[in-house]
Amino acid sequence: MTNVRNDGHALHQPETPETPPSASPQAAPETVSHWLQYIAFRSFVAVLRLLGWRMASFCGAMLGRFGYWPVGIRRKLVHRHIAAALPELSKREQRAIAIKAYESLGRTTMETAVLPGASRERILAMVTQVERWDLFESALAQGRGVILVTGHLGNWELGGAYFAARGVPVAAITRAIQNPLFDRYVRGTRASLGVEVIHDAKAVRRVPRALSEGKMIAFLCDQDGLGLASTFVPFFGRPARTPRGPGVFALRLGTPVIYAACVRLPDGRYRIAFETVPIVDTGDREHDVDAIVASFTLQLERDVRRYAGQYFWHHRRWKRQPPNTPAHLREP
Repeated sequence: MTNVRNDGHALHQPETPETPPSASPQAAPETVSHWLQYIAFRSFVAVLRLLGWRMASFCGAMLGRFGYWPVGIRRKLVHRHIAAALPELSKREQRAIAIKAYESLGRTTMETAVLPGASRERILAMVTQVERWDLFESALAQGRGVILVTGHLGNWELGGAYFAARGVPVAAITRAIQNPLFDRYVRGTRASLGVEVIHDAKAVRRVPRALSEGKMIAFLCDQDGLGLASTFVPFFGRPARTPRGPGVFALRLGTPVIYAACVRLPDGRYRIAFETVPIVDTGDREHDVDAIVASFTLQLERDVRRYAGQYFWHHRRWKRQPPNTPAHLREP
């Protein structure tokens, strides 16, 4: 593990033992509750697809607003996170970001629900701004696959579908969903979009093989998995437990790492911009992995600052921290 000094730099500490993930995700038994949830969800999705992409997105924004007020799902938590990350903003500005974040989450959820019904041409047309695609092409041309790191910003599911629509062989690291019916459905819909699903429990074995086949492996790197090897790096100045996988695979296999995010534009369409994640192999594997993780986490933070209303502030990003974290840097 690493700790984080007050100046924001990572300090290496011996890795604490963790329970290794099982060789394959253990599917939970199907229950009546699972089936009722699944049937209700599929019925809702069927109605959304009749409405079309833009109307579904609009309905998602309205549902998001309803989740903010009057329901107030995690509202205090979201306010605390935004205030801690962006203390320079006024309370009014922070509240406006919170409302936009709820709207964005609602839009992303509803857009993702109707995404499997979209044609390749429709998916490509939804992304109207693509910046520095040549960086990604150059990385892919090296023949070692590409590790793409991103976060829960904008519409990450559309981002994966966009790569597949452009003919890029894509695999995504995901966590198994507790409801096995949902899990099979999500895997099936992603497969229909051309995105292979690799459960995190199988990542150590399957990722090297996928990279050797020239695939792009997408990592959502702003949520901590209990069974995954992680390190602590600064995120908005606070130590946040972050998966080490991209850094480990990059150094072990010589695979290039690219950061990108699929963010929503004012007209409802999207922008994707690419940035190279620096990889320096000094021979000190622990330090070098931490440096890679810190680099792409900082790249994500810069985008979150720019598109704060599209970030998933609802997740407890700083829930697990080093025990000696100073009080003013602990989870807000």
